[in-house]
Amino acid sequence: MMIKNEQQYQHSLEWLQRFEKSVAELDSNESLKADPTRWKLHRDSYQSQVDELKEEIYEYERLVNCDKSQPILIKVESLNKLPDALIKARIAAKISQQELAQILGIDEQRVKQYEDTDYQCASFVEILEVSTVLGIEFETAVMRVDFEEIETGKQSAEKWRKEKMNKASKASFIFVN
Repeated sequence: MMIKNEQQYQHSLEWLQRFEKSVAELDSNESLKADPTRWKLHRDSYQSQVDELKEEIYEYERLVNCDKSQPILIKVESLNKLPDALIKARIAAKISQQELAQILGIDEQRVKQYEDTDYQCASFVEILEVSTVLGIEFETAVMRVDFEEIETGKQSAEKWRKEKMNKASKASFIFVN
């Protein structure tokens, strides 16, 4: 999960405290430690949540506290993570959803919808407009084409088409009879 606003940030801080308290309680629970496997399983699950929340909190604080006189680098591991980068850029620029909407000349609800759906409802042109307004520039973009993945995708698409056609023919058979 990515922290997208101050409310989520505060909520994350609260959950961090709860998970840290749980870890501390587990560390001091001698009866649970009698079963080391069970203790470790519980502790590791809570510690995993602590680590994840700390990482998200750190990233949000890095964004809101960045020096606007210097460009900020936001790493994008894949094209699927581009929406996160757009939201992070908006946060770092200290631009609200309302301000972004005004700059784009669209309704604030549309920007909220973009971010709530991780830009799944936005067209490519809309994504380009947002990235332009937020001053996003790719320094280096390297894309790897995985030919095995293409073949897997083709097979999945063919299977999906056949299933769709079977359902359609069954539906028309039922409708005709």
